[in-house]
Amino acid sequence: MFFRDVIGQEEIKKRLIQTVRENRISHAQLFSGPEGSGSLALAIAYAQYISCEDKTEEDSCGECPSCNKYKKYIHPDLHFVFPVNTTEKVKKDGPVSDDFIFKWREMLLNNPYATLFQWYERIGIENKQGIINRNESAEIVRKLNLKSFESEHKVMIIWLPEKMHPTAANKLLKIIEEPLGSTIFLLITESPEQIIPTILSRTQILKIPGIDEGSLLEALKKQFQLPEEELKNAARLAEGSYNKAIEYIQRSDETELNFERFAKIMRMTYARDFTGIFDWVEEMASTGREKQKNFLIYALRLVRENYLMNIGNKGLIRLSEKEKEFSEKFCAFIQHKNAPQMAEEFNKACIHIEANAYDRIIFLDLALKLVKLIR
Repeated sequence: MFFRDVIGQEEIKKRLIQTVRENRISHAQLFSGPEGSGSLALAIAYAQYISCEDKTEEDSCGECPSCNKYKKYIHPDLHFVFPVNTTEKVKKDGPVSDDFIFKWREMLLNNPYATLFQWYERIGIENKQGIINRNESAEIVRKLNLKSFESEHKVMIIWLPEKMHPTAANKLLKIIEEPLGSTIFLLITESPEQIIPTILSRTQILKIPGIDEGSLLEALKKQFQLPEEELKNAARLAEGSYNKAIEYIQRSDETELNFERFAKIMRMTYARDFTGIFDWVEEMASTGREKQKNFLIYALRLVRENYLMNIGNKGLIRLSEKEKEFSEKFCAFIQHKNAPQMAEEFNKACIHIEANAYDRIIFLDLALKLVKLIR
């Protein structure tokens, strides 16, 4: 992974490169950024740059033996730790990261911006919670007790330390306090508040922002042969997340349908068109629970965006051109008196759908409450 392969984050890249050039590499660093911002990709690019044998002022050389091994994530001094759980193939008690290392490398080669759920799907534990268990701490100690094979430093990348079992977290704390050899810990988190405070206090925290809209748009142009307006909408709505931008593009047809359904129910509830409302309820009930849930999440977003538009916070608004055209008039009906209640009703409906409640009753109840709230 090269720095040039990481989308945006130019200031962060310069700062990381400078620490290497000035020999100021902290032995324990925490990359803290939202999902899709590229924190993991940055950490890997940083590790490759540290180990590169012929680094330039801007990036790794890409040709030395170290870089060639980093390209496949097989460098002997590069170690990964990440959440896992038992599967049909890995049934032993307390599995560790190395039991899934081939799947991990495949995922990184395919998409270093992958989400936690995408990782769970890849290893077949989407219905379980992944964890970095107590057995992993013994593996960390074992690996770090080994001498460096080829590089001056051993690099341990820990993805989502907030998923650590307390025993593993306390063991990691001790190792960070008393590092073994020339070890560099790079921790990547999306929820720093869930990491034990003693680890936070002993790491150098690097806050990773969302990807800027311009860089995200350029990355999407390279990947997709689509109309520029559609790519601009994806970059605008992604809120700095590469994953959200990809999801928006892949679900563009569904997003269009969700917009039509949202606009329809808002018009009918305002007009108190109960015949139309009952037809809408039947339409929603026929779509399946996953699509119903996606619609409700989409509706929550549009309520929020219209409220922001109503109170004049246009700089925070993330709407496509079609949504914006609709919202120019509709936002007048989303005010401080009803916006929180409307958001609450959509959120409750989403919770009930997830709980497998009867969908026709859920959507009818939602629509009847909107009749009152819209006015």
